[in-house]
Amino acid sequence: MKLIGWGLVALLVPSVAWAQGATTHDGAEHSTMHAGMHAAASLPTEAGQDAFAAIAEIVLLLQADPETDWSKVDIGALREHLVDMNELTLNAVAREEPIPGGLQIEITGKGRTLRAIRNMVPAHAAELAKVEGWQVDAAVRDGGARLTVTSADTRQEAQIRGLGFFGLIATGGHHQTHHWAMATGQPMHGD
Repeated sequence: MKLIGWGLVALLVPSVAWAQGATTHDGAEHSTMHAGMHAAASLPTEAGQDAFAAIAEIVLLLQADPETDWSKVDIGALREHLVDMNELTLNAVAREEPIPGGLQIEITGKGRTLRAIRNMVPAHAAELAKVEGWQVDAAVRDGGARLTVTSADTRQEAQIRGLGFFGLIATGGHHQTHHWAMATGQPMHGD
């Protein structure tokens, strides 16, 4: 998110300086340009709603890359995924049951939330299975999905239980890479 904020500042500073008449670098105009830079640095850095900010960040990266193949870009697919993330995080019901080694979780929802559960839980289970020492199983079921995460290591068992479903679903550094792949039309999760 900070990348977007500073990127916007970098774009706005020349505009502010130009609007204030700074066309050369003599002393008075340099002071005017500094005042413009201070004004631009005082602008908000957040782009607003989180999905909007995530899309804005991807768009800035795509526009900055001269190698972007615009014929493959699909911001609509990224938006649908961000809607799934929102539905899953805010509207899914997760019933967690401690089992030996970790948790078994029933994730349920209706309508758009059910679709998000079915789209995200199996895909994210594949990412969780990459965590060393974790055994992960996911199955789509009527009304949602079941996710089971366990470990033979008692410290990891405590971590799994402490994270619970919503912490587990946020685990891993793959989200940004996944969003980039989705926006640029690259295969994801074994597609």
